[in-house]
Formats: sequence, structure tokens, C-alpha cells
Amino acid sequence: MEKLTLDTVYDAKNVLSKIARKTSLTHSNFLSDKNNVYLKTENLQLTGSFKLRGAYYKISKLSDEQKQKGVIACSAGNHAQGVALAAKEKGIKATIFMPLTAPISKVEATRSYGAEIRLIDGVYDDAYQEAIKYQKETGATFIHPFDDNDVIAGQATIALEIYEQLNDVDAIVVPIGGGGLISGVASTIKQIKPTCKVYGVQAKGADSMYESHKAKQRIELNQVNTFADGTAVKLPGELTYQYCEDFVDEIVLVEEDEIASAVLTLIEKEKMISEGSGALPVAAVMFDKIPLKGKNIVCLVSGGNIDVNILSRVINKALVKTGRISYLTIELLDKPGQLRDVSTIIANHGANVVRVRHNQGGKGPDINECYLNIVIETRNFEHFKTIINALKEAGYHNITTKE
Repeated sequence: MEKLTLDTVYDAKNVLSKIARKTSLTHSNFLSDKNNVYLKTENLQLTGSFKLRGAYYKISKLSDEQKQKGVIACSAGNHAQGVALAAKEKGIKATIFMPLTAPISKVEATRSYGAEIRLIDGVYDDAYQEAIKYQKETGATFIHPFDDNDVIAGQATIALEIYEQLNDVDAIVVPIGGGGLISGVASTIKQIKPTCKVYGVQAKGADSMYESHKAKQRIELNQVNTFADGTAVKLPGELTYQYCEDFVDEIVLVEEDEIASAVLTLIEKEKMISEGSGALPVAAVMFDKIPLKGKNIVCLVSGGNIDVNILSRVINKALVKTGRISYLTIELLDKPGQLRDVSTIIANHGANVVRVRHNQGGKGPDINECYLNIVIETRNFEHFKTIINALKEAGYHNITTKE
């Protein structure tokens, strides 16, 4: 495999200086008590993600004849926007294939840059097959979202920026979908600073590179299932798999509720919007998946294009994960004042009742039995346990919980 050279990465940096932002590197006081954590804010990049870098550099390398025939891309949203904007800047026709699962906000953002959109039933890999078929029919140039050295070179410019901003960086934590971002970052930082560790992060429901690394060969998943749609890829690229084998130190997995917690933490503590894919590195650090202590760690927040229609669901999942929304069911006798008494105990302990459902008819033989389903806002799991203990001390013993 022809490896990416620093000369190519510096050339990409020069080309991208005309359009891409040098995103900030901000220190976080909230994400870890073990390491010094920094956030590389590619969520604030033009188009809302790092993908502009690789797409623009690749398109800048096309010949006049290739530009005349147009470009084709396949993407769940972020690469689509990068290709669409780059094509618009160069006056090139762009046709973008997107899976129906792509967030509406990403589809409309891509359309706003003037690209023709074709929605395909399925996930990224299904849209990819249709894009390849169309490319053969038209002769247009396919701009691969990750398995292309020019695209990888564009993404690699992030590593140059990180080193300029923090030359004593000890580790970079990077999300993995198809692998283009981590391929560029890992291969470049290892040439500049070989001691710097690179950790990849995948959602447990879309762990194709993790499984490939474990099997020592590319593994295609039967399906992917994660709200981190930007990394929902069934099969890693040929190039990117080899880059990961050669330059990535370790790949870790995070759960959906851990990703949701990371999204919420970025909003609340860092005043920063991240999509699920962009929050993967933060989730890995927050939930202690990175085996380091006392080090300077950079979390690459790769994108901020989260669909507002799912943001409320993501936040609710995170609140449950962190013990700030709790559910309990209390079985009691159906007589006046029961709801008042239960609510008073909860309120006296500083929690807030947000939803109540009263159901007549309990599980036992007593016809006067009923039960309350209550949703409460609490500070954390310890706070919730204190409330449960107070309810039991007041005589409510038939309590079931769902934390």
C-alpha cells in the first residue's frame, strides 16, 4: 500500500487554507479526573464536520476533464455536505446518494449547497452500491468518503493542527466509521511524534473496524444499529483497514447510552453541540475506556450536525443513564391522600415529579389495591436511593424501580 506522506499532507493544508477553518483546541475541566482532556472542535468546521477537508482536497486534484463530468458521492450526511460545498466552489455538478436513514437536517443542508440528492432505502452501504452503479453509467468521478488517499490526506491536516496547538500531546482519541479520519490522523501524528498514542472509538452497534482488527481481516457486519449515524458503516475500507492496523494503538467500544451522556455533557458543561459520532471520543474518555493516566489527551469532536428531531430523545437517554431521570412504581391502597403523601416525601427530598400515572387494581387479592407509576427528576443515583429509602421508612414497601 502506498502510504500517505507528510509532503502530501502539507500540500493539503495549503490547499485547504483557502476554505477550511483551523478549528480551536479547547481544554476541558469536566470530562476526566485522570487526564488533561482537550477538545478538537471539528464540529465548528465549515459544514459542521471535518469531512469538508478530505472532500475539498480530493476535488481540487481533479483534472479539467473530470470536473466537466461531475462528481458523485455517497454519505449519511457529513461527507455529502463537504462534497456539495466543494463542488459548488469549483463549479462542478454533484450527485449525492444518501441512505433514507440519514437525518433530514443533513439531507436538506446538502441540498442547500446545490447538489442533486438521491435517497436510497437502507444504510450507507446500500447507498454506496447505488452510487457505484451510477458512476459506471455516467463516467463521473466518485469521491469516496474514506477509502482514498487524497481524502485521507485532507483529514490528516487535523493532526498537523493538533500538534501545532499542543505539541506535548500524549494521545488522540478519534471516532471510526469507515476509517478515513483516523487513518489520516494516526499516520500523520505517528510521523511527527511517534510516541503519541492513537485510540479509535466505535459504537458497539457499528463495530466493523473493531471486529476487523480483532479478526486481522476486514469483517462486514450484517447490520448496524446506532444513532451515531456518521459512523454506521458495515465494512471498513481496504486502505483504512491497513492504516488502522499499522498506526492505531487500540480500538474501544462505547454503548448508546454512553454516547448520549457524552452529547449531553458537551451541551451542559462545554456549551458545545455534537452529533453522536462526534461524541464517541468523549464517551470513551468519560466512561474510562482509555487506559491512560496523567496524560494530555485530545478528543476529536468530529461533527456537530445532530438532527434536532432526535436530540430530545438523546438527552432523555442521557438523563436516565446519569440518574437524573428515574422511574418507580409504588403499590398501595386506593384511598384519599396517598398521592399527596408520596409527592410530599419526594418534594421534601428535593426531587421533582414530572409524570404520574395512577392505576386502580393491584397485583394482589385486595380489591382496594392500586399502584402509582412515577417519573422523577433527581440529582444522581444516590439522590434517588435516598428517596426510595424515605418512602420505605414511611411505610411504602412494595416499590419497584427502573433506573
